[in-house]
Amino acid sequence: MSRLNPWVEIPAADFDRAVDFYNNVFKLNLVKNDWGKEKMACFPNDEGSISFSPGFKPAQDGTLASFNVPDSIEEALKRAKSNGGNVVLPKTKIEAEGRGYFALLIDSEGNKIGLYGNE
Repeated sequence: MSRLNPWVEIPAADFDRAVDFYNNVFKLNLVKNDWGKEKMACFPNDEGSISFSPGFKPAQDGTLASFNVPDSIEEALKRAKSNGGNVVLPKTKIEAEGRGYFALLIDSEGNKIGLYGNE
């Protein structure tokens, strides 16, 4: 049986601003890689990256990437707001029992992303 290992690239209009946003909101230390026209900062477990490349455009519609928060959804939302993000849907209980909570926000670049957590 084959196994899916998805890779998600989140487009950035302003690469440095986007990396700062994700570092601050998710308490990360993403390393920036610059190859001229293309730039990338990979997530710690190789799930994907923040990417800047000709033709990559942030979007609020389409595929939704969701991230586990390092502490609580409320704290992550506060950090998102203070770093240029906008809350679309506040912390909401997932209706399936025992599945935790989620929230939706627009990141500093205009991408809609999800937050996921148990608190």
